[in-house]
Amino acid sequence: MEFDGWFGWFILSWGLFMIVFMFIGGFFMFRKFLKRLPKDDGKSILDWQDYYIQQTKNLWSDKQKHLLEELVKPVPELFRDIAREKIAGKIGQIALERHSSQMTEGLIIEGYILATPKRDHKYLRKTLAKQNIDVAPYEQYF
Repeated sequence: MEFDGWFGWFILSWGLFMIVFMFIGGFFMFRKFLKRLPKDDGKSILDWQDYYIQQTKNLWSDKQKHLLEELVKPVPELFRDIAREKIAGKIGQIALERHSSQMTEGLIIEGYILATPKRDHKYLRKTLAKQNIDVAPYEQYF
C-alpha cells in the first residue's frame, strides 16, 4: 500500500488522530476507575465524597450554594458538576470533622482551597476580592 496521494496521507493522519484520542479517553476512564476502587476501609474516594455530601446537604443555605457556584464558574461546563461535587465533598468533610451546625463562608473557602490545585487559587483570590471578602484568614491554606 502506497501513500503517494493525498487520500493515503489523510487516512494515515486520521488513524493517528483516532489512536491519540482513544489513549486520552482511556486515560480519563482509568482515572475514574481508580477512584472507584475501594481503599483499606472498604470505601472508595467517590463513596466518601458522596457520604460527605449527603451528611451535610441540610447545612447549605442558598447564599452558600451561590458562593460555591461562583467559585466553580471558571471550570468548563462539561466538568463543572464533577468539580462541584469534589469541592462540596471536601467542604462537607471539613464541616463534619469540626462538628459544624451550618456551612460558613470560611468552611467553603477553606474546602475550595484544599480541594483544588494551586493554579485555581488565583481565580479564588480574584473572586473573593470582587466580593469584598478578606483573604488574610485563609493564607495558611494556600
